[in-house]
Amino acid sequence: MKKTILIIGGGGREHALAWKLKRSPRVGKIYTAPGNAGTSSIGENVTIAATDILALANWAQNNKIDFTVVGSDDALALGVVDEFQKRGLKIWGPSKAASQIESSKAFAKKLMKKNNIPTAEFETFTDYQKALQYIEEKSTPIVIKVSGLALGKGVTVCKTLDEAQAALKTAMIDKAFGEAGSQIVIEEFLEGQEFSIHAFCDGKNFQLLPSSQDHKPIYNGGLGPNTGGMGTIAPVPWISEAMMSEVATTIVKPALDGLKNLGSPFVGLLYPGLMAINHPHLASPLKGEEFSVPLPEGEGSGEGAFKAIEFNARFGDPETQSYMRLLKTDLLDILEACVDGTIDKINIKWSKKSACCVVLTSGGYPGKYEKGKTITGIKEAEKMEEVIVFQAGTSIRNNQLVTNGGRVLGITAIADNLQTALNKAYAAVKLINFEGMHYRNDIGFQSLNVKGG
Repeated sequence: MKKTILIIGGGGREHALAWKLKRSPRVGKIYTAPGNAGTSSIGENVTIAATDILALANWAQNNKIDFTVVGSDDALALGVVDEFQKRGLKIWGPSKAASQIESSKAFAKKLMKKNNIPTAEFETFTDYQKALQYIEEKSTPIVIKVSGLALGKGVTVCKTLDEAQAALKTAMIDKAFGEAGSQIVIEEFLEGQEFSIHAFCDGKNFQLLPSSQDHKPIYNGGLGPNTGGMGTIAPVPWISEAMMSEVATTIVKPALDGLKNLGSPFVGLLYPGLMAINHPHLASPLKGEEFSVPLPEGEGSGEGAFKAIEFNARFGDPETQSYMRLLKTDLLDILEACVDGTIDKINIKWSKKSACCVVLTSGGYPGKYEKGKTITGIKEAEKMEEVIVFQAGTSIRNNQLVTNGGRVLGITAIADNLQTALNKAYAAVKLINFEGMHYRNDIGFQSLNVKGG
């Protein structure tokens, strides 16, 4: 009998998960709470917020949901997995305690320190004056992070003392991020190339997904404020198997062991954001330079080559949109193996192609933006070979598709190489339109300039 699935969340990540799960011969009806216009075309949306934990659990229980998939970080932080498990409902995702690795940057940094996971030098503060004194003693650039969840926007790279003082005031005094900013993590600035690793975990064992790279700043060249993510590529051409192995042993495994030792085994998707450093030819994206990674395939990357910037406790968004285009194995099989403690028994297969996702945002995002702008061109874009459009901030009004969020659409493409995938995605972007539409036109471009990797 086919299984009834509930997906918790309403972004592009959830649309991509629903799209992939629908391709499983074992999956029947798919519900998404609260979903968006894209998920409603695959299954049925449920008008319950991802943060309304009791209502979600009641609904799943009353509607005999066979398996629930959590995409939302807020839901995890509020303990949705614990509530569902308490009722005997099968759910994929980490417990509230294990989710602290994302919901509290202070918790994550202490976990890294205790388990010898390489990371930036840091201090945590709840007192504004002490934090102010600390940044005045340190040199810039410096990084200021709110400890709690802030939709990917609570991190500020400060190049001057004035910028650091302003960022601290914004978070701790002005409360721009609410309670998320009541505790602050102040870190040394790491220079290098950021990339992402995802790992399917069952509390004991894990399997890595291909490498990926998000592009957080709103403007080309890594400029402007951070967003939830403006686009991704997967896999990253300059990340070798040797590098992946090193990340697995020095970062992923110690984090999972550390959580297990605290009595909070991690079941779900662990997603560390990493920085590749200490390579003499690896330039910062802020400089817009070509770079090379002087590492032949199969050779180690040397001590201290990678540092963990942060950990997330769920699928990345927009990384998921690229990953789902490459995954060949039945997604439900993988998610159930995580919950059943058998992730090491499953053979996960990935396409050898390259994937990319270009995010289209509302004008003004990540600041103030208007909603309700009519969207056109998706059908034309999806007529292109190997192009799929995943919806995020969308809704239906008067039988028309309109914008309903900051990040609106994720244009994905796959091809035999990264350049061709990007060409397809950007050609598809040109077919889509809504008032104020903004996007970066340099997604993946630095990785195309890799030499000697």
